[in-house]
Amino acid sequence: MAYRVVVLPGDGIGVEVAREGRRVLEAVGSALGVGFDILEIPCGGEFYLKHGSRDWPEGSEEEVAAADLVLLGAVGWPDPDRDGRPVTMKDGNMAGWSPVIGTRAALDLYANVRPVKLYEGVNHKIHGRPVRVWDPDKVDMVLVRENTEDLYSGIGGILKRGGVEEVSVDNRVLTRKGSERVIRKAFEVAQRRNGAPADGARRVTCIAKDNVLDGCRMFVRIFHEVGKEYPDIEKDTAIVDAFTQWLIQKPEWYDVAVTTNMFGDIVTDLASVLQGGMGLAVGANVGDRHGMFEPIHGSAPKHAGKDKANPLAMILATREGLSWLADQKGDAELQRGADAVEAAVVDLLKAGKPLTYDMVGETQAAPCSAVGKAVADSVLAKLG
Repeated sequence: MAYRVVVLPGDGIGVEVAREGRRVLEAVGSALGVGFDILEIPCGGEFYLKHGSRDWPEGSEEEVAAADLVLLGAVGWPDPDRDGRPVTMKDGNMAGWSPVIGTRAALDLYANVRPVKLYEGVNHKIHGRPVRVWDPDKVDMVLVRENTEDLYSGIGGILKRGGVEEVSVDNRVLTRKGSERVIRKAFEVAQRRNGAPADGARRVTCIAKDNVLDGCRMFVRIFHEVGKEYPDIEKDTAIVDAFTQWLIQKPEWYDVAVTTNMFGDIVTDLASVLQGGMGLAVGANVGDRHGMFEPIHGSAPKHAGKDKANPLAMILATREGLSWLADQKGDAELQRGADAVEAAVVDLLKAGKPLTYDMVGETQAAPCSAVGKAVADSVLAKLG
């Protein structure tokens, strides 16, 4: 049996890291004798500039919907006619909207699941002046973010009078269905984990602003309603602004956290600091039947084409995709492949080489392609 995989490289460094994610995926397939029928679809700002009407080819939506697994690099490209601001399509959306936001909506990928784990060997000091240096045994959590509504529902607009933008409106929309299912997903994730590093308790923390916002009050009420179905899991709540402080001060307290779309977008980027930066941060967009997996860093156009970007987030996203697909298809071999990918990354970080500039500094930096090859070779050795 061959699994259908769509790779969406996108723009900038997305193209380079997607190449390394594909290299590792192919290594898993080769070692395990698992077939991956891979279709690569160009998309993003550069594609739109070249073709002028769409940000990916005709028929891409259907190909993505038919795939067993979707891997995304990154989208976004500067428009030379707009002072370097991102390329925007005629409908006002950034070029790259279709493969990212459009796919989330079309495939109902309602949960954005972001593992935050600090691996041994990651040097926080490379990232300037950290607030503190964390211990690997104190950072191991999963943040679950609602992925289809809230301020990203697309409801709103700008009022112009005489060509002057005078009023802008973005409507926040939270629904019972959207809240229930993402909260339930968080509890399901917690059931499969070993609990928080601090005390081993299986715990789900609901992050909201329910002291001010009605939508958050409803979200918290639904959290407690759904939580009754999981009596063995501890329920915890946090006001979002206070959570940003506690996340940095005591990450070991957190096991799984669930929140709304906009708050989730912010706190997950903050959480990436705990694990060593965006070069290691993964985003899993999942629904009941489909999944799209990506690094959460951007396209970084200034680094494009230099073979210097960190591919580990993309490789770990590929790992998450394999694990998700193993669960969807009941394929234990895929899970073995996913475990081998993570083990290869762990070994690489412990060894301290080859790693990219963001991990070890410019003087010791290895190319993106060298890191990808090292992980792929390690995977082959582990599964051989």
